[in-house]
Amino acid sequence: MTITTTGLTRAAGLSAAAAGLIFIAVQINHPTMDVASVATTEWVVRNSAKVLMGALALVGITGLYLRQVRQVGVFGLIGYLLLSAGYLLMFATEVISAYVLPTLANLAPGYVNDILVAAAGGTPVGDIGAMKTVLAVTGAGYMIGGLIFGIAMFRARIVARWAAALLAVGTIGTASLAVLPESFNRPMAVPVGIALIWLGISLWREQRPTSAETTTDAARVEFAAV
Repeated sequence: MTITTTGLTRAAGLSAAAAGLIFIAVQINHPTMDVASVATTEWVVRNSAKVLMGALALVGITGLYLRQVRQVGVFGLIGYLLLSAGYLLMFATEVISAYVLPTLANLAPGYVNDILVAAAGGTPVGDIGAMKTVLAVTGAGYMIGGLIFGIAMFRARIVARWAAALLAVGTIGTASLAVLPESFNRPMAVPVGIALIWLGISLWREQRPTSAETTTDAARVEFAAV
């Protein structure tokens, strides 16, 4: 199998789309963020899916950035780095959520509850150490990075502009959860999920070989066989 830049870019597009699908899927009938939920199998399964989503999103946005590296410039680079940091930390916190918190749910329920409160944007009662900073940096990278990267892609005019705009609005719109009821937490993820899906599809379609390229490739194969 020959690995090509086009093939890798298309794979990145599929990764972004898959990340968006998972991001939306895990919000459906999401359990309450409490200690009792953390101790269930469903919690492990959902957060394992979020771990996969974080990894796929990193691959997807990296492919999106590399495809437009010259067009988005320094502004796009800043957005990409911030958004990547947000998703990388999100990946790390979801690993903790999926594979560490369930064990601590019975041993230290107060600590687990404080982690959940902090993750929801509240103020924990006890000391959760550096996790509070990690969660804050994760949110900042996700929101500010998504805003900047979305604007940069919108201006670059390479992938679907409406999806780039939706990414920008959807990520920064997460800041409104600080004043909105908890019932808005899950629906607010849907716009970003849709944006990732369509940005990924747009990148995949943009990388489809043209008929001329296909003819050239076929001619090369035929020539090599002579």
